[in-house]
Amino acid sequence: MTHEELRERYNPEGSMLRRQQMRMLEILLEVDKICKKHNISYWLSSGTLIGAMRHNGFIPWDDDLDIEMMRSDYLRLMQILPSELPDWLALQNDETDPNYFYFYAKVRDKRSRMLEQNGYDRLWKEQGIYIDIFPMEQHPIWLHKLTEKSVGHMYKIWRTSTDDAKAIKSVRRIFNFNNRYFFPFLRKLFTSEVITSGMGIPFHNPRYAEEIFPLTTHEFEGHQLPVPKDADVHLRHIFGNYMQLPDLEKLAPHVGALEFFEEGEALLQDDGTR
Repeated sequence: MTHEELRERYNPEGSMLRRQQMRMLEILLEVDKICKKHNISYWLSSGTLIGAMRHNGFIPWDDDLDIEMMRSDYLRLMQILPSELPDWLALQNDETDPNYFYFYAKVRDKRSRMLEQNGYDRLWKEQGIYIDIFPMEQHPIWLHKLTEKSVGHMYKIWRTSTDDAKAIKSVRRIFNFNNRYFFPFLRKLFTSEVITSGMGIPFHNPRYAEEIFPLTTHEFEGHQLPVPKDADVHLRHIFGNYMQLPDLEKLAPHVGALEFFEEGEALLQDDGTR
């Protein structure tokens, strides 16, 4: 199928998905302005980067947007965003939302509300359309896998519990131990030339500095945005032949329900949830 046929099938202009994508783009452009102002480097990543390279924008069926940056820049950005984001956006991390237990941040739109299929967001303070901001670190892949295991039980509790109040106490205890003690201890002991996701984040594909830096730009929805220096090689290391379309019959949405407040509209996805 051509790109135009894919767009017509999955995210035609005016569709709820396309409106969600455009809202995510709005969020990204605000974050981009702040990053440029403070000389913070970031790059499009994962499916967002595939979309840039293959479609010059969103993958037609994609309902999320990811960026990455090195941990030092990430920590700076977390300090800057609360005072510089416009009123319609909110930073969501473990410091701004007491029931948020991810090791990466989101910037959320306050003019919408969405519920995801995994249910982790059911007690979060902010539930609007968002973009993900992932910190990247330099440590061995085996160490990263260890940190994934150290928090795996936390997500199992959160996913399967029928008693949210009890689950939150257990999850918070595991999260705080890792975030405040275990992960900082490991960072002092181990380092590596390999770049991978921050500790506790369940993605451990290796990245290489020579493929990422210095950053360049590529078109994304009509804007020139940062991407790795050698994005093609970078993506092939992680995803293989990313230019080949996946099995379109097996696509599944992340979002269960979506509402734009200013218009009072809601959409329930085609999973039958109501």
